[in-house]
Amino acid sequence: MKPHLIVVDLDGTLLTDEKVISPKTEQTLRTAVSQGHHVMIATGRPYRASEIYYQQLGLTTPIVNFNGAFVHHPTDRSWQTIHETIALPVVNEVVDAMQNFSVENIVAEVMDDVYAHYHDERFLDILNFGNPLITSGDIRNSLKTEPTSLLIQADSLTVDPIRQHLEDLHAEVIDHRRWGAPFNIVEIVRHGLNKAVGIDAVSKWMNVPKDRIIAFGDEDNDLEMIDYAGTGVAMGNAIDRLKSIADEITDTNNEDGISRILEERLSLQKNIVV
Repeated sequence: MKPHLIVVDLDGTLLTDEKVISPKTEQTLRTAVSQGHHVMIATGRPYRASEIYYQQLGLTTPIVNFNGAFVHHPTDRSWQTIHETIALPVVNEVVDAMQNFSVENIVAEVMDDVYAHYHDERFLDILNFGNPLITSGDIRNSLKTEPTSLLIQADSLTVDPIRQHLEDLHAEVIDHRRWGAPFNIVEIVRHGLNKAVGIDAVSKWMNVPKDRIIAFGDEDNDLEMIDYAGTGVAMGNAIDRLKSIADEITDTNNEDGISRILEERLSLQKNIVV
């Protein structure tokens, strides 16, 4: 069988609700690699919050972070890194506009540096994975470098109006996604970026055609990826919109849904020690 590129989202897909990779799923992915296939991660998380899983799986492939805004190869420094940022004037316009909404916080991420508009221990605890440098205060004053992403935290009733505002006024310069439960967060990246853009760059570098890409996801930020892949798989716990465009629907992230599809699709030989 020709090599396939297996792309996995992290939260709600590769990871169980306890934020771990199940032994069965890890074994399946390692078996796939041992039989000549490629495994890569595509996530909205920054690299600092996904590195632990990259290392656990023993991966040697590029990784897509920040929903496509940052793509790099952790084990090959010669690989051409992709890093797309949001212009500072756009950031300031968004922050100004958010004063008209009931937002709880606005956070800018510059790679591994975090800038929080308001100091909120509970929210910042979510972003603290990897011990980033955190700066609190009006980001219109503190932020001097174009950020990789912008996060807006609001109550559940305010998220959709915020997204509509962003769509109405900033659609040509930014794209936005909603985080899955329990977070009421809108994530903003530069216009034209999504996981599929990063996967496309990696697959071309690997010389793997789309019909040999199998992608797994569960959320709003996986839509383009699932649509792009030759086989787009929605987890059993995925949002309805993702399920409606997926080629297949598998079991949930707590039921080794990734393993089921890969064992069927790739005819993986079981019980191989890797």
